[in-house]
Amino acid sequence: MWEAIRRWFDPRELRTVGTRPDYRFSLANERTFLAWLRTGLALIAGGLAAAQFLPRLPLAHLREAIAVTLLLLGATVAIRAVDHWARTERAIRLGEELPASRFPAVLALIVALGALLLVVAVLVRVVR
Repeated sequence: MWEAIRRWFDPRELRTVGTRPDYRFSLANERTFLAWLRTGLALIAGGLAAAQFLPRLPLAHLREAIAVTLLLLGATVAIRAVDHWARTERAIRLGEELPASRFPAVLALIVALGALLLVVAVLVRVVR
């Protein structure tokens, strides 16, 4: 684990691996990384907004649970983004198959589940 984290901060080490790729592939990998960072920032902003602006919900501490979940999810996305960027860049340089990931599907399911739970919370509030 520490070896992978060290690689995130040492671009010289990455350049010693494999051969220099077409720069367009590296730039595309970087754009994907930045898109994931924007997703993480959006989740963090949503968590802060939930903590500050959501009214009290019918279940005790539901607002805080939503906020903390979004904040943690945003942090996870940011960390996952840099790890995926580094692994993908390494694979590109080595001419290997790009690393597969279940993370986008898991993230989509978590977001969808969260949205469904919020629909239930809103409906419970309307019925009361």
